[in-house]
Amino acid sequence: MNKKNIVVIGGGNGAAISINALKPFIEHINLSAIITMSDSGGSSGFFRKEFGVLPTGDIMRAVLAMSCYDHNILKKIFYRNRFEHAGKLDGHNVGNLFLVLAQQYGADFLQALKALHQAVEAMGRVYPVTLDTTDFVVELTDGTTVVGEHEIDRPTYDTSLRIKRAWLEPAPSFFEGAHKALEEADVIILGPGSLYCSIVATLVVPGVMEAIKKNKNAKLVYVMGNAYEQDGETGPRCLCDFIAELEEYLPRKLDTIFYNNHVFTTEELEHYEKKGWSVIGYNPTKNTHNNVVAGDFEKDIGGLDSDKLGKILKDIVTNC
Repeated sequence: MNKKNIVVIGGGNGAAISINALKPFIEHINLSAIITMSDSGGSSGFFRKEFGVLPTGDIMRAVLAMSCYDHNILKKIFYRNRFEHAGKLDGHNVGNLFLVLAQQYGADFLQALKALHQAVEAMGRVYPVTLDTTDFVVELTDGTTVVGEHEIDRPTYDTSLRIKRAWLEPAPSFFEGAHKALEEADVIILGPGSLYCSIVATLVVPGVMEAIKKNKNAKLVYVMGNAYEQDGETGPRCLCDFIAELEEYLPRKLDTIFYNNHVFTTEELEHYEKKGWSVIGYNPTKNTHNNVVAGDFEKDIGGLDSDKLGKILKDIVTNC
């Protein structure tokens, strides 16, 4: 039996959810991920400015998700545990430091990434969408331009202004490995995660849309949750707008949209409010797609459950 080629597109956290959902089917699929490379905030942003290296955080988290070992443990060791009272290391984590140190030691970014794959015994491949230094840029509804992923992800501008369009400056080249993965994909899974800062920031690399267009047989699948960050990017707030705006950056309509239709209890809504999350609106009468598949893949503690999502994705990735 020929294995199906499944490619996940997005940022670190969202891509990790889809990767973990798909790993149980690894005997039947070739799994890869293409990750945004325009992060400019946090530890990744600091190292980018300090050493002139490519941002490490998103791609590091995706590689951890590919590991054959328990993802929650690896995530805690490599990513969640930030150093304290350690001088200049404060606020950083093992994963970012490994990739930066490897490059400072003399390896290039791809060699450092290969070493991380080996260290965690990754079951699939994670590709940077580009190896060029670039910034994510958006134009708002009033014509204002905002430069930098961090400034878009944690806006200080008037948040009543919506994102109108997005691009990268300077325009980067499309990494060959990622290009080949898209050309050979049977299923392309977008998300979950921030629509603009994670998914669109990957799609606007010149050549990505063309590669998807050329691969006419690949199914386009969008995985989205049912919540957005209140202090995050000023993108859409209802399901129909998420779909419409994503399709502006694709050469054709999505084949399937998986939507988390979990019904919240009062206690869960209070938990969301404390975390600064709001629930995405869903008005079926405004949805022009007949291919929205609703399913509950909510975690008991809030957020998206990879195990539940995997059960929903099983048919589309094993029978495509």
